[in-house]
Amino acid sequence: MDDDDRCEWRGRSNAHVGGDGREWRRWSALVATVWIQAVTGTNFDFSAYSSALKSSLGVSQQTLNYLATASDLGKAFGWSSGLALLYMPLPAVLLLSAALGLAAYVVQYCVLLSSSPSRPAIPYPVVFLACLVAGCSICWFNTVCFVVCTRSFSASSRPLALSLSTSFNGLSAAFYTLFANALAPYTASVYLLLNAILPLAISLLALPVILICRQQDRHNIHSKPEHDERVFLGFYILAVVTGVYLVILGSFTSTGSTAWVVLSGAMALLALPLIIPAASCCSDVDISGPEDYAMPLNNGDPQKPLLISNDQYQSEYQLQGCCYGTILEKGRVLVLGEEHSAKRLLRCVDFWLYYTAYFCGATVGLVYSNNLGQIAQSLHRQSELTMLLAVYSSCSFFGRLLSALPEFLHRKVSFARTGWLAAALVPMPMAFFLLWNSEGENTLVAGTALIGLSSGFIFAAAVSVTAELFGPNSIGMNHNILITNIPLGSLLYGQIAALVYDANGLRKMVQDNGTGRVETMIVCMGARCYSTTFLVWGCITLLGLASSIALFFRTRQAYADRRSSFKHRSQVSS
Repeated sequence: MDDDDRCEWRGRSNAHVGGDGREWRRWSALVATVWIQAVTGTNFDFSAYSSALKSSLGVSQQTLNYLATASDLGKAFGWSSGLALLYMPLPAVLLLSAALGLAAYVVQYCVLLSSSPSRPAIPYPVVFLACLVAGCSICWFNTVCFVVCTRSFSASSRPLALSLSTSFNGLSAAFYTLFANALAPYTASVYLLLNAILPLAISLLALPVILICRQQDRHNIHSKPEHDERVFLGFYILAVVTGVYLVILGSFTSTGSTAWVVLSGAMALLALPLIIPAASCCSDVDISGPEDYAMPLNNGDPQKPLLISNDQYQSEYQLQGCCYGTILEKGRVLVLGEEHSAKRLLRCVDFWLYYTAYFCGATVGLVYSNNLGQIAQSLHRQSELTMLLAVYSSCSFFGRLLSALPEFLHRKVSFARTGWLAAALVPMPMAFFLLWNSEGENTLVAGTALIGLSSGFIFAAAVSVTAELFGPNSIGMNHNILITNIPLGSLLYGQIAALVYDANGLRKMVQDNGTGRVETMIVCMGARCYSTTFLVWGCITLLGLASSIALFFRTRQAYADRRSSFKHRSQVSS
């Protein structure tokens, strides 16, 4: 880098961000992603209308399970959003995501409307395809939010932005429950109508912010970590208040004017973070400093990144000091941040331990939430389904928020992120064995809360773990490979639950509302419907916990080496 370039870089790094608009743009972008994520976790309210869908279609529990699998299978096509970004601007991808979700949920809504004999029934394959498209649209929304956060925040602040944004995805079911209580309580079809309309409405509301989210901003980010952490702390405090509000008030089925008051309060809390970008417009914050810098190191090579952050520089520094052939020793990750191609990833033992931990952990929790409607129905607690959905959603949200703890505590607590992952899996088998061995009234609530907390943490932490273990530049491909476990687990674990349910159920004759034909449907009531399933799921999550512990022991040296390198560099610079 010559003297002119160095002077230009120093001039940019000492600029006042409040003066050129980048400061308020990035915080506005974060608020926009929070709004989008808060209403696009539409797969989490499947249990609210699954029983009605099963009745309208006149299908068995196994056939209904295939619809839940289809929604999760749609996530396997999440890579298509990255392909779309190569040919379409970001706002267009956002609107296309909303259009896909609108079409998918309108089809499912029409299935419930087909209860009238004058309306033709929609074929099951069409409903299956609609569920698949709905799952794909969720991944598209997630990609948009990920890109917005990447463009708007530096490497040191990006994990906090991503964690905060994805956390609100766990609150989607709670927000939808509040809307349903206000509009049409005890009506399953209202959830499908809201799933179709709300993401589109919020996308249009967030569109102006997405339009001004410039790709070149990622090359002009100069932030002071201490300043950003204080602002993020404010965001997280507001998030905790929102979660507590939904836990306390969203857990009760309210109707009429009370429901509208509760919903208005939740919407006010969701809008409250707008104070932060508004305040940044009125302040002139000097965010220059040595803590988080970016230097142009591409030497004119357009194939290399224009900017490289401290974290990336540290990874290159580590790589220079070790032989390329020893980065992986018997499939073990020895250096964090080393890029892994797909072929190399699949030959890495640590990846398969990570895959197993996710497959036998968070994915089981997701399948549990999909079956929550039938679980409540079989235990004669259908009237408490709204409360159970709110508990799962809120606890999933708090679990996602807790995944940001390593970012806030990294200066005080030296603990590998894979260790946090293993600790987060501990409540999962405890919850399933509790559900299997106890039939108390509060057991279902406690188990649901533990499962939501554990799976929420893993969902949010997985992006950062994947980037650290297998390279930040390959995260798009590698994370999509990782989440292939979701449709596989949804099919396997859902099939286990369906087989146990049908084996303990009784055949019941029902009339198909569309054709008038009499169909046979299996209905199961009592604790036996899911007792064996809880036992099997508990044993599976024990395997996931064991895999996560093994991953921690295999990678803790890599984390220790990184901490030592940071300390050494700090001593040299001082």
